[in-house]
Amino acid sequence: MSETIFTKIINKEIPADILFEDDRVLAFKDINPQAPVHFLVIPKKAIATTNDIAQEDEALVGYMHRIAAKVSADLGVANDGYRTVMNCNKHGGQTVYHIHLHVLAGKALGWPPYQSKLKIE
Repeated sequence: MSETIFTKIINKEIPADILFEDDRVLAFKDINPQAPVHFLVIPKKAIATTNDIAQEDEALVGYMHRIAAKVSADLGVANDGYRTVMNCNKHGGQTVYHIHLHVLAGKALGWPPYQSKLKIE
């Protein structure tokens, strides 16, 4: 897999607003937020797409979701709720070919995503 912007963030070659980091994953704020709270959780292991997740990666992908929940709680949005999204390939909207979990929160999110008319109080 070729180097991506996420590889450069992992290697500290370019800056990111890091929310969590350990030896397996990195969570940081999205530079183009689509909600009041929008961060990414990425594995430090290079995996290009969801299609490339191997059996030995199952625990890592589950861990990414646990960290999404932890960071959401740390940011105070877990109780109101949040959305997690992992895009796959061109038609799925993937633009960086290193899997990443988007976490969006801070407002009521409609479904499909382009319909935000859902009223939640």
